[in-house]
Amino acid sequence: MSSSLSAQHSEYDRDGAARRIEEPPYVWRAPFSSYFYRELGFTLTGLPVALAGFSFAVVLFSFGLGTVVTVIGMPVLAALTGGARGFGRLERARTRSMLALDVPGPKPVRVSRPGNWGEITARLTDAAGWKAVLHQVVMLPWAIFSFAMSLTFLLVGWVLALYPLYHWVYPTYVGWRGLKLFDYYDASGVEHVYYVEGPLQIAGVSLLGFVFVLLTPQLVRGLTNVNRLAVRGLLGR
Repeated sequence: MSSSLSAQHSEYDRDGAARRIEEPPYVWRAPFSSYFYRELGFTLTGLPVALAGFSFAVVLFSFGLGTVVTVIGMPVLAALTGGARGFGRLERARTRSMLALDVPGPKPVRVSRPGNWGEITARLTDAAGWKAVLHQVVMLPWAIFSFAMSLTFLLVGWVLALYPLYHWVYPTYVGWRGLKLFDYYDASGVEHVYYVEGPLQIAGVSLLGFVFVLLTPQLVRGLTNVNRLAVRGLLGR
């Protein structure tokens, strides 16, 4: 019921095209909300999607540009813009279902001349198609960064937060007094070892973990906001 109400009262952006269909939860509810896990799923699944789109764009652009003086090159470049539009539709669908942002797609390609050549020239001059190609190329580094940061913060947060539950594993099975933070020898040959073993230390590590848990949804939202802007600017109407 709350989701439908938020959808009805969602605000449109300045150009009246994209609209939010769900509001993000409060900070303390975010780590346990479906909204956060959809955003997290977007960053984790975005890497293989971005790799596929980048490979498609680079391979077809290189091949089409290299053969543009032949009869093959221009149809290949036309296929590039058409395929990039397909990747754009996929990204808008992912943005709607996982980032709660509805971005209407660009208008269909206008073919002014009949026949295959008319179709090819229309796609070669399709601005929306070339913007979609640009999206496939420039968003790969961001997809890699988002994947790494999201997964790192998620794992670090929960591993530290749940440390009191598995602290007993170290003295029982590993032979350590607790989680070993560092172990090194100084210039005099003296070994320095630090274990997380006391009650206050264990509680401190767990508290630090919960700080990470609370920060992770905010980090992921910041990362996905870049994707929202990119979809609006390069894949929208």
